Amino acid sequence: MAATTDPVRWEKEAQTAYAQGAYEAAAQAFENAALAYEESGETLKAAEMRNNASVAWLQAEHPEAALRCVEGTPELFARAGDERRQALALGNQAAALEALGQAETALNLYRQAADGLKAVGEMENYALVMRRISALQVQTGRRVDALLSMQAALEHQPRLSPRERVLKSLIGTVQRLMGIK
Repeated sequence: MAATTDPVRWEKEAQTAYAQGAYEAAAQAFENAALAYEESGETLKAAEMRNNASVAWLQAEHPEAALRCVEGTPELFARAGDERRQALALGNQAAALEALGQAETALNLYRQAADGLKAVGEMENYALVMRRISALQVQTGRRVDALLSMQAALEHQPRLSPRERVLKSLIGTVQRLMGIK
C-alpha cells in the first residue's frame, strides 16, 4: 500500500492534509505511516498513527474505517503502561461507535476514557469526553445523568465562556431544586 517506507514523511503528509481539511487523504497517509512504523518495529508509534487515522476517517464521515483503525490500540497502549494514550484511544473508539449509532457501547467506552483521562490529569480532554457523555445521555433519555456529566465537564474545564458560566449556574440551580446538591 505505501509507496515509501519512510514513516516520518507519511506522518508529515498526513498532518498537512488534515490541516487543509483533506481528511480522506490524511487518513490514508496516517494509515501508511502506521504501516511504515510497524515495519520498522515501532508498534506504539504505529498505534498512535492508527488513532490519528481514526480521527481523520471520522472527520471524513467514514465511521467504519475509523473503528477499524482504532481497534486493538487501547489494549496495546495498556500493555505498554501508557494510560494517557490508552484513554485517548478509548475515546476515539467510542466516537467511532457513536457515529455508527451504538450509543450504549460508546457510553461505556467514553466512561472508561474519562476515568483514564482524569487519572492522568488530562482535564481538558476529560471535559471534552464528559460533554460527549452528557450529549449521549440526553439522546438516550437520561437527562439527570446528562446534567451531572455536563456539570463534571464544566467543573474541569480550565476556562468557561460566559454561556458556559450561565449553564453551570443553571445546572446548580436545577440540582438544588431536585434535591441533588
